[in-house]
Amino acid sequence: MIDLYFWPTPNGWKASIALEEFELPYTTHLVDIGNGDQFKPEFLKISPNNRMPAIVDPDGPDGAPISIFESGAILQYLARKTGKFCGATERERIAVDQWLMWQMGGVGPMAGQTHHFLKYAPQMGHDIPYAKDRYRGETGRLYGVLDRQLAEHEFVAGAYSIADMAIWPWASLWEGQEQSLEDKPHLARWLDAVGARPAVQAGRALHADKRKTQHDQKGKDLLFKQGQ
Repeated sequence: MIDLYFWPTPNGWKASIALEEFELPYTTHLVDIGNGDQFKPEFLKISPNNRMPAIVDPDGPDGAPISIFESGAILQYLARKTGKFCGATERERIAVDQWLMWQMGGVGPMAGQTHHFLKYAPQMGHDIPYAKDRYRGETGRLYGVLDRQLAEHEFVAGAYSIADMAIWPWASLWEGQEQSLEDKPHLARWLDAVGARPAVQAGRALHADKRKTQHDQKGKDLLFKQGQ
């Protein structure tokens, strides 16, 4: 059993979807990020950057246990472990890796900031039009890049891969990011196709009830004032 340290967010979904897609048995350990669980010493030993998801695989390299943090690293590890969803040739592997890095460096951070400044910052007394426009616009630009890629490929890197598993959780929240799919038909098609996969649905549904939790001011401080 792989131990999954998880909370139902887009980054958490990457790991839960991947474990479902790879058909690897796992046990879920909830990390309530609004309650400060990410700062507990036992979790920091696994994820020193106090972020989830993280995993512990008792059957790691050479049969020894290994703990892994960072969602992209988790996806790459599981793909190598199983030999699936990472490309069959070196060219295919490069295509998968570059789109995975594109998500890690672009879509995740930009869409995350979009959510923050559109939803959470105003609740905390910081309604900043420039930040809203900046991140909403950059998220839209990235989705335009994705739509053009999907015009020529069924999935992001050609065949279905960990790149799709990484991008879909964030892109599926396009409405909350105040984006439009009217001019992105290929992205709309891809969102439906990936979202229809049973493993994606199972990973997205994991502890979905916890996502409805409304954080109080203390919870917001834990999430957004870390390190201050």
